[in-house]
Amino acid sequence: MILVTGANGNVGRLVLRQLIADGRTVRALSRNPEQAEWPDLAEVAPGDLADPASLRTALDGVEAAYLFPAPGTGPGFVAAAEAAGVRRVVLLSSGAVEDRSDPPTDPIALYHWEIEQALRSSDLAWTILRPEVFAANSLQWAAQTRAGDEIRGAYADAAATPIHEADIAACAVAALTGPGHSGAVHHLTGPQSLTHADQARIIGEVLGRPVRYLELPPATAREQLAPYVPAPILDSILTLWAESVGNPRPVTDAVAKITGRTPRSYAAWVRDHAGEF
Repeated sequence: MILVTGANGNVGRLVLRQLIADGRTVRALSRNPEQAEWPDLAEVAPGDLADPASLRTALDGVEAAYLFPAPGTGPGFVAAAEAAGVRRVVLLSSGAVEDRSDPPTDPIALYHWEIEQALRSSDLAWTILRPEVFAANSLQWAAQTRAGDEIRGAYADAAATPIHEADIAACAVAALTGPGHSGAVHHLTGPQSLTHADQARIIGEVLGRPVRYLELPPATAREQLAPYVPAPILDSILTLWAESVGNPRPVTDAVAKITGRTPRSYAAWVRDHAGEF
């Protein structure tokens, strides 16, 4: 039995489907199982990562688990998994995390690092996936492209290596079901380093009309995002964008090594989500 937490998320739902397609016995963890539609072959168990006591039933008979990184849940989940006899955990972490013994100051890196540390200190066989930037982050622009041909935001030349969520899921499935991943930290990227302006252009190419990225002053972008993003997280994002201007991001071959196939392009991701733009 394989447990999938965060089974309604961008990655978790694909992990669940890929495992079922591979013929694996799977169980989805959900706080509100009755409020979602589930694949026919998925067993569904109620439970909350923030409440370790609620995980007993969900973890019963589980040999491996895909762990969604909910803040503050690492130690509780790890203890519950060890008590239930789980052998393997694959964590969806973040490319913001660096290998270090002292806590990072970046808030995004910090909560992922804390979960990583809980796993590293356990007796579980663990694998850590550190995707750099989700291509799905581009969905924040969808309302703008539906309304016109401009995307307005900070740092047009900020660079990233956006990765398709299906490639992250494929790496998670490989680590859950195959050998050679215990104790591994996999840095996952898409196949290209692209700026915000590049991504806007590619969105336009897929939609069949020109779309351009109009750069706003950082202060203006901050004002627009502040109602939706907590201040420490927003500070972290804007700092990361500023530091990446003029610095193409490194591309790794991890997806190809793990899955045996080239990672999907950003254009392929946009085609898969074109209806939302």
